[in-house]
Amino acid sequence: MTVFIMPCWKKRFERAAVIFGCLLFLGAALAGSIEPNSATLAPDERGQALTADFVIHLGPRLEEAVGRGVPLNFRLEFDLTRKRLYWANEHVAGHVINYRVSYQALTRQYRLTMDNLHQNFDTLDDALRALGHVSPLHVIDKNALIPGETYTAAVRLSLDHTQLPKPLQVDALADRDWRIAAKTLRWDFVPTIEK
Repeated sequence: MTVFIMPCWKKRFERAAVIFGCLLFLGAALAGSIEPNSATLAPDERGQALTADFVIHLGPRLEEAVGRGVPLNFRLEFDLTRKRLYWANEHVAGHVINYRVSYQALTRQYRLTMDNLHQNFDTLDDALRALGHVSPLHVIDKNALIPGETYTAAVRLSLDHTQLPKPLQVDALADRDWRIAAKTLRWDFVPTIEK
């Protein structure tokens, strides 16, 4: 009798292990993410300006950390390259902006900081929504582009783990709850000829 029961239990154990592994993978995927929705380059008075939108989900562990006073630093990276035949791609322009989201316990507000500019919000969701919307930002000078040439633009918003307090940097390396998956959005860009 036990000879027939053992293979049955073995199959159930294997199925349970597969289901448990899938749940762990889904839990890691739900830890946090930054998804780019859209990004465009439009002419401005000095050249080209970037407009982009991101959807930011921190995950419960990072939301709790911000609420307890741990500031989170984000990095917006823009890169423009030109493809060349028989040679490496040419770097045409690049731009990096650092943001910081923190909680002010005295005022019970969340603060979004970019350079010396500060903006306060009542909720973390409002602060993240403002962080995820990049209004027209000058990134390329006029003389850097050749009209009619095809360029590849890339934009990425990510959590800067190197700016976390030192004890939390170790947690960020070892614990998946401290990681945020940040995707890069790439698109082809052809500047128009000015008249």
